[in-house]
Amino acid sequence: MPIGRKELLLIVGLVAAIAVAFSDQLSGLPDAWRSGEGASHVGFLLGLAFMAVVLLVYIQTKRREVEVAAAAMAEEVRLSQARARELERLVAFWKALTQSLDIDAVRDTVSRHLPDIARSPEAWVVTGAGSAWTRMLGPAAVRTPGGEADITDLALGALALPGISAAPEGIEYEGQLCFPLVAAGATLGALGMPAAEASREVLRRQMVGAAAALVGVSVRSVNLLRDVRENSLRDSLTGCLARAYGMEMASAELKRFRRSRSPVSLLMIDVDLFKSINDQHGHLCGDAALAAIGTRLRSTLRASDLKCRYGGEEFLVILPDTSREGALRAAEMVRKAFAELEIPWHGQTIRITASVGVATARANELDPTPIIARADAALYRAKRDGRNCVRVEDDTPAARAGAM
Repeated sequence: MPIGRKELLLIVGLVAAIAVAFSDQLSGLPDAWRSGEGASHVGFLLGLAFMAVVLLVYIQTKRREVEVAAAAMAEEVRLSQARARELERLVAFWKALTQSLDIDAVRDTVSRHLPDIARSPEAWVVTGAGSAWTRMLGPAAVRTPGGEADITDLALGALALPGISAAPEGIEYEGQLCFPLVAAGATLGALGMPAAEASREVLRRQMVGAAAALVGVSVRSVNLLRDVRENSLRDSLTGCLARAYGMEMASAELKRFRRSRSPVSLLMIDVDLFKSINDQHGHLCGDAALAAIGTRLRSTLRASDLKCRYGGEEFLVILPDTSREGALRAAEMVRKAFAELEIPWHGQTIRITASVGVATARANELDPTPIIARADAALYRAKRDGRNCVRVEDDTPAARAGAM
């Protein structure tokens, strides 16, 4: 290693200091050599030379130590800056996740941020529980040492590995680096990326592991929010929509009807003589009957039809994209399904029938109240006509004029 200017000055200064300190010996050196006594001064010269060499080695050693320390400090600064950048990405990711209030919004946020955090376009996320698992992000299949594998199957295989939940820096499985999505002790999915891209980068693995933890917390939060919303919008006994939400959805369908001109119809359904079930068998039997009625109503009609418990044993059904003729067919299906329903209760079989009223939205009708009133009037005509039947709203010109 070359001697720097500062080191050279230090050596020259030290030699000069020694020369001054031993000036008498040095001044008598020429005379000693001429008189043949120079050999006695050789030891002195060798000592000076040895001191100079030791000093040089010491200086070079210290210089190397300083350079190593400076390099280590520079590397630490570089790593600190890298950590700061990664933390900035994680903070931005978390802020975006906190504003994602449903699973679709979480998916969009993960799609925008995760490839940048993982520094891989092949990062993937699978979420779910039980037998229902879905791919949130990434390819449908990935290449593994054993061939191509479905990403959902690979995620489930990774989650079955012992100790994966206690591995914040991930576990390599089938050529993928896999992280569990865990929140409140529940495993909600897995996040992964090709292992070759990150297996040697500790910081990268740590950041992806932290991202996985954030995704897990976010997925659990939106699931809880969905459950709370579902519980507040649905009747817990029948599984149908609550009345207030049913009215809200009816208004929304009427607005859509006005834009698209696609027909909307309503059914008002009332269980005949329901009070007699409570009187003869008790209210618990009545609750069991209502639960069975809700189940039968949901299984009989389309998934797009909105079933609402309107009150007591009365149900409101909103039929989007359904004309009066279609609503009549749906009403008759419901009537027959209720008449065929058998409700077991303490060794007995409880049977029910229902009366149904049908009404269809008219042009420029945005308030569901008049339509419900017409369907309700048709329902009471069905009651008067002997129950267990379907009746349609009075749609004569006189009835229309009275409704204006």
